[in-house]
Amino acid sequence: MDQKNLMTFAIRLATLAEKEILSFYNDCIINYKEDNSEVTEADKRAEQLITENIMREFPSHSILGEEFGSTNDSNNQYQWIIDPLDGTTWFSLGIPIFGTLIALLKDGVPFLGVIHFPITHETVYASRGMGCWLKDKNDVSNRIQVSSNIELSNSFISASGVHNSDITKNKNYPFNLSEIINKANKFRFCGDCMQHALLCKGKLDVAIDTIMQPWDTAAIIPCIEEAGGIVTTLEGKREGIIHGGSLLSSCNETLHNEVLSIINPKKNA
Repeated sequence: MDQKNLMTFAIRLATLAEKEILSFYNDCIINYKEDNSEVTEADKRAEQLITENIMREFPSHSILGEEFGSTNDSNNQYQWIIDPLDGTTWFSLGIPIFGTLIALLKDGVPFLGVIHFPITHETVYASRGMGCWLKDKNDVSNRIQVSSNIELSNSFISASGVHNSDITKNKNYPFNLSEIINKANKFRFCGDCMQHALLCKGKLDVAIDTIMQPWDTAAIIPCIEEAGGIVTTLEGKREGIIHGGSLLSSCNETLHNEVLSIINPKKNA
């Protein structure tokens, strides 16, 4: 399959979903799933629209979406993974840093990723061997890459939250986030896929997610790596990363390993 055509299709899916999502912006009813995460009609309708278009264009491909699960599991070669509205909490608050994530996997490996932001009409996208790109609201695309910083003391680091960290004061916490906050030059909490897109653009040096699902992760991986960055779980694993349960993206390997050594005390026990 032609990568350029697949990418064009994936970006089109995200822009189609944008119309559904924005029709509910600042006017949505919030419901809660079993895991206590928010869901709105925008999440559901956007995923339905994306799924319908994939099934029409590629009826043999399988699909995994956050809201409706698996479709057409018989095909193990090509699988689309969708998060129609990554950052539903921000969406429900009317804060415009949510996005749509679309990934395509071949034989279980993500080789195409789209991170689209409906409010700003910007898209970060990447395909294996083709670099990472930013398409602006005027449909102009420019290649982007991570920063060149290698010093933790000079770094700008973000995290999507404090869950699963020492800050929650849970004795069984796995990740040491407070020390990272203290050692970074600058630290901010930044929403979900937005922080990884900013890293691709060279605006952040490290982005931390302590809890992730496959639909949160799959689209981000090719974008980070094609922008020249490093991405693993918070245990430092690259293999099986989609199902690894956490995500750490960094602008280079040296900084990445230093953050890993601090944030994961069990790894160094």
